[in-house]
Amino acid sequence: MTRGPRAGTKRVTLVDVAAAAGVDKAIVSRVVNRDPTLLIRPETRTRVEAAIVDLGYRPNLSARSLRTAKTGILGLVIPDFSNPVYAQIIAGAEAAALSSGNVLVTGSAGGAVSPAAYLDLLGNGRVDGLLIAGGAPSTQEQRILDGLDIPWLLVNRRDRKSRRYVILDDAKSAHMAVEHLVELGHTEIAHIAGPKTTDTAQRRLTGFTEAMEEHGLRTPASRIVVGEYTMDGGAEAAAKLMSSRRRPTAIYVANVAAAVGVLHQLAALDLSVPGDVSVVTTHDTELASHVMPALTTVRMPLRELGARAVRSLLDTPPDAQVELLLADDFTLVRRESTAPLA
Repeated sequence: MTRGPRAGTKRVTLVDVAAAAGVDKAIVSRVVNRDPTLLIRPETRTRVEAAIVDLGYRPNLSARSLRTAKTGILGLVIPDFSNPVYAQIIAGAEAAALSSGNVLVTGSAGGAVSPAAYLDLLGNGRVDGLLIAGGAPSTQEQRILDGLDIPWLLVNRRDRKSRRYVILDDAKSAHMAVEHLVELGHTEIAHIAGPKTTDTAQRRLTGFTEAMEEHGLRTPASRIVVGEYTMDGGAEAAAKLMSSRRRPTAIYVANVAAAVGVLHQLAALDLSVPGDVSVVTTHDTELASHVMPALTTVRMPLRELGARAVRSLLDTPPDAQVELLLADDFTLVRRESTAPLA
């Protein structure tokens, strides 16, 4: 558990962190300021970063901004706070920001405030770097990004016009889901995909179709239904999918929130999960383990995605390419929503 100074206690200093980590004060200062010329062992850097978090060290941002013309603040724009996936990304990004002596400010651009307005506001000298999660930037948003003199990165989304992004291997996630269903004996497998304009949805669809082809399984057009990454979107897609005469015995849902909606719709149709239909989805959140039946998921390293995005943002010049694909630490979490074909 992260510990910080309590009210009325002495402010944690570089000297305190250095003592806890067993290094010189200058080393701590250079770690905090992301000095690219600092050559230390990885275990030493990890020890210093852990001491920063454990002691709750906070640099004097006012003094540092006067010396470096930096604010010590990083911005993260997400489309929707209600999406549980973003909670994990934010947690990883916040931890990495704090360990580097920065503060993370997060805003949602899914409501009354447009993404362009957020980009314009945060990019106007208020932050040292900007992370953008959500859909690909519009023409107006891209124009704003091109005019920024601070580094920025797309997170969990890829835009073919941009070469600055950090993403997960979504196709691998879909492939693992299909492999699991095939191992259980299913061949009549459907896919509830995400919005066609969403990069993650397109990559998961690619992974699904490639995995099906590898096993010599056909996927009729009626077996792929597009829905929003929401519970309502999943329910509507499931209703459409199950209205066909030849119903699937298993469904891979591209998003965990949509999968919850699928469970509700199947129950409304008096279909048993997994007795009549097995359901597996991408992303493992607390929600997945608390629905009935608990959802089988493909767990992806969302926290690490947020952390790597922050590190890349801080370590890469604004005009340099960043094309980072994370494909490690994917895990199939088996729960009650999938079972062998009867």
